[in-house]
Amino acid sequence: MKRLTALLALSLALGVQAQHTMTVDVAKPTAKIQPTMYGVFFEDINFGADGGLYAELVKNRSFEFPQPFVGWVPFGQVTVEDEKPCFDRNPHYIRIVNDGRLLRAGIDNEGYRGIGLKQGEEYRFSVYARTPDATPVKLSVELVNSNAENPVKKEIEIKGQEWQKVAVVLKSSFTDAHSRLRIVVQSKGTVDLDHISLFPVNTWKQRENGLRADLVQALYDLNPGVFRFPGGCIIEGNSLATRYQWKNSVGPVENRPLNENRWNYTFKHKAFPDYFQSLGLGFYEYFLLSEDIGAEPLPVVSCGLSCQYESNEIVSLDQLDPYVQDALDLIEFANGDVNTTWGKVRADMGHPAPFNLKMIAVGNEQWGEVYPERLEVFTKAIRAKYPDIKVVGSSGPSAGGEQFDYLWPEMKRIGVDLVDEHYYMAPDWFLTNAARYDSYDRKGPKVFAGEYAAHDHASGKANNLYAALSEAAFMTGLERNADVVHLATYAPLFAHVDAWQWNPDLIWFDNLRMMRTPNYYVQQMYGMNTGTDVLKLQMDGKPVTGQDSLYATAAWDEPTGEIIVKLVNVASHPAEVKIDFTGLKKRQLVSGTCTYLHDGDLKTVNTLEQETLVPRVRPVQVKGQTLELQLPEHFFGVYRLQLN
Repeated sequence: MKRLTALLALSLALGVQAQHTMTVDVAKPTAKIQPTMYGVFFEDINFGADGGLYAELVKNRSFEFPQPFVGWVPFGQVTVEDEKPCFDRNPHYIRIVNDGRLLRAGIDNEGYRGIGLKQGEEYRFSVYARTPDATPVKLSVELVNSNAENPVKKEIEIKGQEWQKVAVVLKSSFTDAHSRLRIVVQSKGTVDLDHISLFPVNTWKQRENGLRADLVQALYDLNPGVFRFPGGCIIEGNSLATRYQWKNSVGPVENRPLNENRWNYTFKHKAFPDYFQSLGLGFYEYFLLSEDIGAEPLPVVSCGLSCQYESNEIVSLDQLDPYVQDALDLIEFANGDVNTTWGKVRADMGHPAPFNLKMIAVGNEQWGEVYPERLEVFTKAIRAKYPDIKVVGSSGPSAGGEQFDYLWPEMKRIGVDLVDEHYYMAPDWFLTNAARYDSYDRKGPKVFAGEYAAHDHASGKANNLYAALSEAAFMTGLERNADVVHLATYAPLFAHVDAWQWNPDLIWFDNLRMMRTPNYYVQQMYGMNTGTDVLKLQMDGKPVTGQDSLYATAAWDEPTGEIIVKLVNVASHPAEVKIDFTGLKKRQLVSGTCTYLHDGDLKTVNTLEQETLVPRVRPVQVKGQTLELQLPEHFFGVYRLQLN
């Protein structure tokens, strides 16, 4: 006995761990996994749209900010006018008068914390312009670096008293994340300018009015199943007047009216008074992006309540019809024939084919009796006209508590198809809630984990390995309960390193670069390895939900004929794991790979300069119907196993 005790003590001292035996039953899948299971959620927070995903480089391009020169430095005689405008919903423009003195009239734009330009890349400048009198005017369009040098110039001539669009392409001779755009009136005379724009030519798919290519590529690489847009609290607005109205975001981009951003003053310690929405990235672009990245679109519409954190504005039930009609018109915009009113708008914008919208969310994270009584009106109207469209309701802003407990029964009573749950919690919460959905009602509405992220407050809510591993562990519970959980999206998605209000975030960027966080790679590893059917995985007769800091789930992938096992070891020591596969009959494992994230330090983060934590792939030795593994500490691995 003493010898056995001594050997055990020696084993522990050497770091040798007891073996954990798990079983996977391949013969009897327990649930179907929705192809929409893992996706992305976009909200214009942290300069995620203008200054981020939307590739426009000019801020306040139409001079519609409440202070019309925000973002601009005018010099010489420059005034804001609105007589005989070019665009009725963006009526302001500038008039520049050059009285003949050299370089005494023009305007200079700072972009979004600077304009990012790359050497050798081309940029498309455009402007709507006219000359009030008959005298032609010459403009110099210049790219100015952060040293105030302007080595890139092109001259254009404006003539004629009617508004006209003028465009020119400039090639940058330098790389600078904090450049500026300058327009100088070279000749004596007067010129009117509106909708001054500068886009990279190399946008995603080289589209004009396009999106930033590297950021869209990062979304595409997640292999998302669903794309929720445009928010979030953006939907609600700080007031009903500033709520997101999708009809303002379609049609000619030049005539989409400016909207105040919900997040400009929300955080008093990080206010951004220059944060507005040009709506250049609008609902048409969101639907197009969903199509591009292969994700089902999930638009969210206002339910007639402004943000309940900010105000108490409520649309009375007898005044709700326009809001309901907006939702019905949105479905027509997405799916309607080209002969319908809103289907024609979509077709005229360049997409005659429908977008095949299948679901719509009503409201974001409202609470109290005022929400379900309005949601019920929307649900009845949508079901009456579009019975195949799924309706997404909300369980409020928290993962539990009084409002959560009130709203879930209301969602069941109304009969919504999915309930949107949000949880921004500490990593420990995610670790201890891996079994959250094991006991959910299998016959009720399905779950949409619409906004979640682990907030490691001890590290300033950094996007570190600890947060990412806790999310990976929690997501094993989402997959294991795929009969209940149909959608899941991390939030927020984007953050500009020089203009953010909320952290953590999935992808960080500046004006030239971007960085994928460890959390991003967890999402990618799930999105690329979803599988089609849940397999029963147990240890000691129970799901693996944190025993000895281990978490696990397994799936069958019908198209490839592979078994996919996801294993998380949150402990600071290795773990030996043996997995026995039952129900294989005469089949055997013949090969396998492991894609994994691992680092010895839970506080490890990625930076714009270096992504330290990225998935790596290695082969896995398999034997018969058993897999024996040595899991390192602080480890998340996805094993794809091929049968003969």
